[in-house]
Amino acid sequence: MWTQVTAVGLLSAILASGGTYAVVQASQDEQPVVLDAAPATTASASTAAYSPSTDWGGVAANVSPSVVAISVESNAGSGAGSGVVWDQEGHIVTNAHVVAGAQQVQVTLADGRTYAAEIAGTDTSTDLAVLTLTSPPDDLHPITVGDDETLAVGDPVMAIGNPLGLSGTVTTGIISALDRPVTTEQAGGESTQPGAMRQAEPVVTNAIQTSAAINPGNSGGALVDSNGALIGINSSIASLSSSLGGQAGNIGIGFAIPVNEVSSIAGQLIEDGTAEHAFLGVGLSDATTELDGATLYAAGVTQVEPGSPADGAGLRQGDVITQIDGERVNGSLALVAQVRQRTAGQEVELSFVRDGEVQQVSVTLDVRADS
Repeated sequence: MWTQVTAVGLLSAILASGGTYAVVQASQDEQPVVLDAAPATTASASTAAYSPSTDWGGVAANVSPSVVAISVESNAGSGAGSGVVWDQEGHIVTNAHVVAGAQQVQVTLADGRTYAAEIAGTDTSTDLAVLTLTSPPDDLHPITVGDDETLAVGDPVMAIGNPLGLSGTVTTGIISALDRPVTTEQAGGESTQPGAMRQAEPVVTNAIQTSAAINPGNSGGALVDSNGALIGINSSIASLSSSLGGQAGNIGIGFAIPVNEVSSIAGQLIEDGTAEHAFLGVGLSDATTELDGATLYAAGVTQVEPGSPADGAGLRQGDVITQIDGERVNGSLALVAQVRQRTAGQEVELSFVRDGEVQQVSVTLDVRADS
């Protein structure tokens, strides 16, 4: 996808200084919402939601040693967030905005031991980063990695992190929605505080939405299922805009980066320090189309880049894309998120409407040039 098309969609966001994601609902009938993203560390607290069939105490005991507190320092100040232990080699996965601009990074394990860390790689397109402990201990507890393809709306989940300086905080809830397109971008000029992301383009995520309480400081922490397996990296929350007199903390709408995307990007960052991204090569806008008497929201093709995968597959300006690999495309932002969730070289099946007729085409995604 081209970077200019990622700013269009139903749910868009901006990243303000101080590590806050401001998310605004485009619909004129809805009040704006604000997405907050992370800083904080220290102390201990726990809140639990229902689900009597799940031993949340056992899950917390098993997962907590795999979740860490991250503190960063730079000439501009300090910031903090959360992270997860990825492997025995001392790699820690977190959000890119947690460590952006950091000159010094420290990681505190669940038992209180603190280690210096270096940034192995960051990927601002997905808001993911990998740290490496400079002298990792031999008793690290890597998190168990799950599979987001097996998730369903209503599944119980637990978030673990360091909100508001309360390290080891555990909250529970459910999966409220899957494949929720969320985008964030920097606002208000260059940020001067660690923990606030500097980026050239919006972050677009096909996110897991959860009701588990997530607050500033949770960014980079774990979202796990009832078995304690990692299903996502917590990255942002929605809260009412302060201009509307709303609260700045949790209102039960949090977002996490799905674990399969995390695994792909983290593996590349560990291996090469950089990550590749899939590229379709179209400009998009929100569109609607009529099918079987119903109006469907979809993604309209406004431009096709010459020589791109889309061009090679025969897509044209005016086509309206309704599905990718059988998944509904509910607008331009949704398609951007769905493409970003995939990998370069992957073949996808697109369904689109042209001149009132539904057509299908296979497209092999390429590597985005700025990856």
